Amino acid sequence: MSRILTVNPGSSSLKVSVVDGGASIGEWSVQNWDGLPDPAAMEAVGPVDAIALRFVHGGDRPGPVVLTEAEEVGLQALAPLAPIHQPRSLLLGRALRTWWPDTPLVACFDTSFHTGLPPAASTYPIPMEWTRKFGVRRYGFHGLSCANALRTTAETLGRHLEDVAMICCHLGSGVSVTAIDGGRSVDTSMGFTPLDGVAMATRPGALDPGLLLYLAREVPLETLDVALNHHCGLAGMSGTNGDLREVLAARAQGCPDADLAVRVYLHRLRREIAAARTSLPRLDALVLTGGVAEHQPGLLDELAAGLEFLGVAPTVTPAREDLEMARQTEETLN
Repeated sequence: MSRILTVNPGSSSLKVSVVDGGASIGEWSVQNWDGLPDPAAMEAVGPVDAIALRFVHGGDRPGPVVLTEAEEVGLQALAPLAPIHQPRSLLLGRALRTWWPDTPLVACFDTSFHTGLPPAASTYPIPMEWTRKFGVRRYGFHGLSCANALRTTAETLGRHLEDVAMICCHLGSGVSVTAIDGGRSVDTSMGFTPLDGVAMATRPGALDPGLLLYLAREVPLETLDVALNHHCGLAGMSGTNGDLREVLAARAQGCPDADLAVRVYLHRLRREIAAARTSLPRLDALVLTGGVAEHQPGLLDELAAGLEFLGVAPTVTPAREDLEMARQTEETLN
């Protein structure tokens, strides 16, 4: 097993980990990260055999790739579909190649886990001419988190990956719900971009297309673009920065907008979970992962109170995207 540096740029933080022999031996995190390369986060790393870098959008790439300049060009073209994340990963990729020019750099994609979505789940009901011409499809995201949650759940249940039917809810700054069966994603709440699905910290989740057309006539398109990525979701509803800790604190202080924001968040999350259940032959596990799942037990109790009909109690699994990235990187290089 190799010693692998994993670099995970998120929408609100930068997480760095060293994985040796399949286990993390050191972790660093930069909160409120501004998207710029941070050499300080790498200082204590030491020598590594390879580097794994998370990309939110890999298009229809079915698995990780060695990050070359040619690959960067293709990934740059996807930046408009993930404007919060993709430019940050590309910037980090260039910095990492400069800092470790002789170390293999592997790009791991959140979308890869969903490339086998059934056509009925991945196809949008728009003219097929547009679908084919523009490559429009439901891509899905948080795939690295889902893959790790699947692996952990299979080990817990004592089953092969292919024998687990589960729902994975990634609850962080971004939120997604994925139905997993036969070792792969069969339905997911995020779509062509990471804006779809459940209300998130700063992103709205699913919206009526007619509402977007209306707003596009009332608000400059650039302003609308920025707002959908940075000023909607919990932030827009509550008047906070969208961090769930701040929203819950405001609710505890009696803020009605914060209270409504939490109720909308839970309502939309339950609805997506219920929808995901219809894509599964049975439900072996409902797994909650991500920072919110790990650190907000009170909120999870509120969520579970509306999910008794599933017949499966939610379980929390730590989000270890770093372990999944290291595993994929080792397989790719070997």
